Amino acid sequence: MLNYPIRFEPILKEKIWGGNKLKQILNKASTSENTGESWEISGVKGDISVVGNGSLKGQTLNALLEEYKERLLGEKNYKKFGAEFPLLIKFIDAKTELSVQLHPHDNIAKKRHNSFGKTEMWYIMQADEGAEINVGFKKSISKEDYLEHLNCGKITDLLNFEKVEKGDSFFINTGKVHAIGAGVLLAEIQQTSDITYRIYDWDRVDDQGKSRELHTDLALDAIDFEKKEDFKLKYSRVENKSSSIAACEYFTTNFLPVKGNIIQDYSGLDSFVIYMCVSGEAEICVDGNSERIVQGETLLFAAEITEVKIASKGAELLEVYVA
Repeated sequence: MLNYPIRFEPILKEKIWGGNKLKQILNKASTSENTGESWEISGVKGDISVVGNGSLKGQTLNALLEEYKERLLGEKNYKKFGAEFPLLIKFIDAKTELSVQLHPHDNIAKKRHNSFGKTEMWYIMQADEGAEINVGFKKSISKEDYLEHLNCGKITDLLNFEKVEKGDSFFINTGKVHAIGAGVLLAEIQQTSDITYRIYDWDRVDDQGKSRELHTDLALDAIDFEKKEDFKLKYSRVENKSSSIAACEYFTTNFLPVKGNIIQDYSGLDSFVIYMCVSGEAEICVDGNSERIVQGETLLFAAEITEVKIASKGAELLEVYVA
């Protein structure tokens, strides 16, 4: 039952900052002009992914975890996470800036929210000319400096902004303030968590004239006030070879550009594998069962799958697993 590439139905999220690139560029079935996120694989309570193809069609991710356990997750992952899927996989379109925010680490998240923390990474799929993101502060600051600027409405004076273009990738540690800027379309890999502390929202209001909630007090002991050059990721782009973009205790993400026919050997991995297609298209085959993947689509392979065949005239994949 697990011997094929599993596709899930995208869960689309309307956002005050969302746009229409998920529909126009990634062909998501949205009827809105403000779709901000497509949750591709989610085990978050209230937003559990549902299989959209093959013999498992209609079953939830949680049902698969309960039935197949380590066959799906891998032995080590099942021992660690049980029937909880450890990653949340998304595509995000920011028509306007997201709020300046941060995420708590595991200890705070567990104590306050009974949740995992939220370490994440971004891969820029498309960016309008001049688009940028916020990652961290311009310099190391004190808590007093931070509060003074926040209370005076000048928090942006402290923030570090980075111009972005297609192919750039960033690692967002817990505690690091960050914001996706206007005009950015990206893929996001993160721990399974929906805990966000919003500290500044550009003074915007919704169509009812209401501001979104800020989490000033909750954020205060979760913020990393030090400037750290640990966010911009460098990686190789060797054709038909997996090259590491990011590797941490929570996930590994590789860049895999494919042209022609290749075979990926996962016999020694002991983890599920996820492909996110960030450019082009490819035919993916497992045990004679094939699925086409195009830009903006995601496939999951169970841990018991040892070999994946890929055929493409030109595709770029993100290869994700928990090692």
